[in-house]
Amino acid sequence: MRIHKTKAFARAGLIGNPSDGYFGKTISLIVRNFAASVVIYEWPQLEIIPTRQDHCCFDSLDQFLQDTKLNGYYGGLRLVKATIKRFAEYCDSQGIILPKQNFSLRYDSNIPRQVGLAGSSAIVTATMRALLAFYDVKIPREILPGLILSVEVNELKISAGLQDRVAQVYEGLVYMDFDRQIMSERGYGVYEPLEPQLLPPLYIAYQTDLAEASDVFHNDIRRRYDSGEKKVIEAMTLIAGLAGQARNALLAGDHDELARLMNLNFDMRRTIYNLDPNHIRMIELARSLGASAKFAGSGGSIIGTYRDEAMFERLRQAFEAERCAVIKPLIS
Repeated sequence: MRIHKTKAFARAGLIGNPSDGYFGKTISLIVRNFAASVVIYEWPQLEIIPTRQDHCCFDSLDQFLQDTKLNGYYGGLRLVKATIKRFAEYCDSQGIILPKQNFSLRYDSNIPRQVGLAGSSAIVTATMRALLAFYDVKIPREILPGLILSVEVNELKISAGLQDRVAQVYEGLVYMDFDRQIMSERGYGVYEPLEPQLLPPLYIAYQTDLAEASDVFHNDIRRRYDSGEKKVIEAMTLIAGLAGQARNALLAGDHDELARLMNLNFDMRRTIYNLDPNHIRMIELARSLGASAKFAGSGGSIIGTYRDEAMFERLRQAFEAERCAVIKPLIS
């Protein structure tokens, strides 16, 4: 019996987010400290095995409420089911005939939930990779992020952009340009892998108590953008421009400029979003210690640069006092 094991890692937006859903530009990196994993093998029936995030037995009402806060009412099963459906539909649309083989599939994830590290898209990406391996189907790398995105946007009606999926498919450090004309002409953007060695020392801080679903975070901005609100459109344009400047700074080895641009990214974002004061507190704490800081995603986690080990230790101690974890992201 052949067993296929696949993974997809967490993602942190280095700069440019949240312009990816608005024809902007971003740079993102993979965080190998956390991953969603999938195991798939041939089985008499098509079976999806629930994991911890899907359990329905709790020791107390408080435990139930905490689980519901982090995992919603559906856990990850809906992501897996929707991925299988979209995979089958894609194969049918491409004339790919799948063999009459059933499978058993189980997933797991240690990505902190709903803190902007792309935990949901990692489950979808790992499941899609498992299906591709099980059925021996090839999908062009540039096309795959869009198919993965369609699982959440089309099947589950979750607001999302391509950034997370591009990063999780390409891995490493990736510059992305979602220019409207390019996207319209070919359906995907310009994806340029960059050398992770170009990066200065980075930290990520997160607190699961601050979790908030990204579709909730993004919905109001989407409405304002689609209605043509000038302030939102201008901010998204400026945020997108920071990614191109950051790419140049990385290639030039100008880490101070990168730090400045990352700070500016958050400052611009703050002009159009009504942000959680607890999330703002994380940014202000990091900056008070001399580090740069911006959201790593939709909120609940931040990413920034630091100068040396002494500064990292100060960050670690300060954030631990605030019940936050601090890690050095493993990228390659």
